[in-house]
Amino acid sequence: MAVVTMSDQEFSRLKMLLDVQAGHLRIADAVGVSGLGRRQIFRLLKGFREHGAVSLVSQRRGRPSNRRLPSSYRDLAIALVKERYADFGPTLAAEKLRELHGFGISRETLRHWMIEDGLWIDRRRRLPSVHQPRNRRECVGELVQIDGSDHAWFEDRRPRCTLIAFIDDATSRLMALRFVAAETTFDYFRTTRAYLERWGKPVAFYSDKFSVFRVYKRDAVGGNGMTQFGRALHELDIDIICANSPQAKGRIERAFGTLQDRLVKELRLAGIDTIEAANAWLPHFMDDHNRRFAKPPQSDVDLHRPLAGSDDLTEIFATRDERTVTSNLTLHYDRMMLILEPTPQARLLARKRIMVVNYPDGRFALQYRGSDLAFRVFDKIRTLEQAPIIENKRLGPALALIKERQAALPAHQRRLDPARYKHRNNLETPSLPAT
Repeated sequence: MAVVTMSDQEFSRLKMLLDVQAGHLRIADAVGVSGLGRRQIFRLLKGFREHGAVSLVSQRRGRPSNRRLPSSYRDLAIALVKERYADFGPTLAAEKLRELHGFGISRETLRHWMIEDGLWIDRRRRLPSVHQPRNRRECVGELVQIDGSDHAWFEDRRPRCTLIAFIDDATSRLMALRFVAAETTFDYFRTTRAYLERWGKPVAFYSDKFSVFRVYKRDAVGGNGMTQFGRALHELDIDIICANSPQAKGRIERAFGTLQDRLVKELRLAGIDTIEAANAWLPHFMDDHNRRFAKPPQSDVDLHRPLAGSDDLTEIFATRDERTVTSNLTLHYDRMMLILEPTPQARLLARKRIMVVNYPDGRFALQYRGSDLAFRVFDKIRTLEQAPIIENKRLGPALALIKERQAALPAHQRRLDPARYKHRNNLETPSLPAT
């Protein structure tokens, strides 16, 4: 005797018909419960009385679909896949069969065929990916993870800012913390200098692929494939390694998760709402945090190297850009015109390349083969400034600076102010250093 298998829908209809036949359920109520029409209810009820529950089972069950493709069609398609597209996924293989061979097969049909022939593994049957944790480095100072986190560190007491953190990979110890407006090369210069003066030179830094650490443009200015930060580390004999994903430098990412909870609350309890006060208070927080969460290293060897006497951190942690001196003894840098004093030495530098050195404290100098050159700044009249290129991490501080600058403008220069009736040349550049 054949066993009749009923679906959930067919079983619920059987229960409904039993209730109707027993008088426990009216036809009108059955229509509302099942969503079927009255005529269909009477048809099902008639079939149930004549043939029993088997009348509710679909007669098409077990039969091939009327839209089923011929077996020869399937065999030819699978043969082509095995011959030419064995390592293709169903979507790409279906596209190639349609474009190159004229097979109008849907990707889902081809997916089922490839699964049946062992050419594709269903996602639900694949083994889960294994992400094995990376062991810590053995020694302190062997690898230091560095990164910045943009967050509302002071909640609503001041605008968002960035926390730059240096964390030792061997111990998860906070080695340096510094609040800054945004991640810039100069901010990393300042933080790295403070780190080196306290701990010494590590073997390597481990960072993400932010533009401060990695050059993306092949023919970038300088041509050495290094950023200003990378050039400074190279002079100090410190390597920098860029991680391919945030998970690769998970220690500092998890540390930021902890800091975004604990540090925010500690700043609130301490009543600190300025970056200057927070930076002065951070060493106390670091000591307490390391006492709670730092791990002992596997080795007692400290791989930090002391600074050498020749390591001039002031000169190393400064941006260096080459510029060509014109025949008029002038050069352009950062939308400024710099004019060399016409000394006998400067007259020999026409059409030659000299170095523009920009220091984190705002000073800059012109140097040729290590010697400083006397110069003055000529402020060019700029009727229209080109739109600056701002990276996503610096967009918030840039907008805050723009708002502050706009609010300081005279009334006739403010946007939408009635007193403003025409554009005027901006003859003042407050950001220029004094000459």
